[in-house]
Amino acid sequence: MKLLLKGGQVYDQGTFVPMDIEVTDGVVTARSASISATEYDRVLDVSGLHVFPGFVDVHVHLREPGFSYKETIATGTRACARGGYTTVCAMPNLNPAPDSDEHLREQEKLIQQNAVIRVLPYGTITLGQKGEGELTNMAALAPRVCGFSDDGRGVKERETMREAMLNCKAVDSIIAAHCEDMSLIPAGGAIHDGSFAREHGIPGIPSQSEWGPIARDVELIRETGCRYHVCHVSAKESVEIIRQAKAAGLDITCETGPHYLLMCQDDLQDEGRFKMNPPLRDKADQEALIAGLLDGTIDMIATDHAPHSAEEKGKGLAKSAMGVVGIETAFPLLYTHLVKPGIITLAQLVEALTTAPRQRFRLDGGLNVGDRAEITVFDLNAPSTVNPEDFLSKGHATPFEGWQVDARCRYTICGDKIAYEN
Repeated sequence: MKLLLKGGQVYDQGTFVPMDIEVTDGVVTARSASISATEYDRVLDVSGLHVFPGFVDVHVHLREPGFSYKETIATGTRACARGGYTTVCAMPNLNPAPDSDEHLREQEKLIQQNAVIRVLPYGTITLGQKGEGELTNMAALAPRVCGFSDDGRGVKERETMREAMLNCKAVDSIIAAHCEDMSLIPAGGAIHDGSFAREHGIPGIPSQSEWGPIARDVELIRETGCRYHVCHVSAKESVEIIRQAKAAGLDITCETGPHYLLMCQDDLQDEGRFKMNPPLRDKADQEALIAGLLDGTIDMIATDHAPHSAEEKGKGLAKSAMGVVGIETAFPLLYTHLVKPGIITLAQLVEALTTAPRQRFRLDGGLNVGDRAEITVFDLNAPSTVNPEDFLSKGHATPFEGWQVDARCRYTICGDKIAYEN
């Protein structure tokens, strides 16, 4: 297919330039102030719209194989495309977990058959994704996965993580660590160990359950030299530990989620759509995360898109499943509530959604000549209200229901196909 995007404001090194973009058989083949709109299979008039590199999310739950009642590769990737995402890294809490060649092939087959954007699976760190016990054969899986994670479970023992890091280093891959010490969390721990938990009699999750394992792993990075990435950072102490580790020259990066940047425990309501792991923490934690994004301690934003059934999310904070959806609303929310008020710049947001994850996870794609075409087009003057009933994802549990947004995706182009258009 030969495609022309005509008349858009194209993101280029932090600024926007009026430019046409030509895509031929899935590769960007020309960029110019004006390209004649002849001999194309499709010409997209993107006048008045903003054209970005396709967004990348290194932390998404697509639920297949094993939990298709929550989400499927088909519904999940359509939701990703609607959010402007062209590449996502799929977490391994599946059935079967991708801990062997046989199990990974089941996931790969579903991706090949049903994905409308690029999906890169993680392999597990431990067999069965148990967070303990025998390690996965990383050498066998490394060429086919974006990294290794036991997301949903922290690696329990120091020596297990040390051995995993050495194995990961040997195959030149990356560990994406879910940092959670379950021994510090009381039975029924559901939300942050703060004022809301005390006032409502709900067992609280202390920040140390997150920052403790990060501190442990920082020492192991120093010893092993492993490439290491921290998932869903939520606590101010975590930000400071990572800041100091970076200052010491350690090979560490991290992500946080839109909900942690835009909300805190003060926003909680006793509804399942506000329950995620890690939980929304104090206002001071939220402010520390924003500061970390601004100074480069936090490298990227990842949604941790985690769909569940309505039944699983309909039991209040105490009993609902952990996890909220966010892939369709991430950019509109962050643009409207962080960029427009001047808290961060649009360039900082775009870098956190595109350049940083691509560099860290060694991914190609973009909108420069020679790139595999990964392009998203947004209208930045399109007010609407977040309405879960409109989602393409099977999951509807979002803490942002009813929030106003001013941006809407118009096109998402992934390789040789238009994955989404509105």
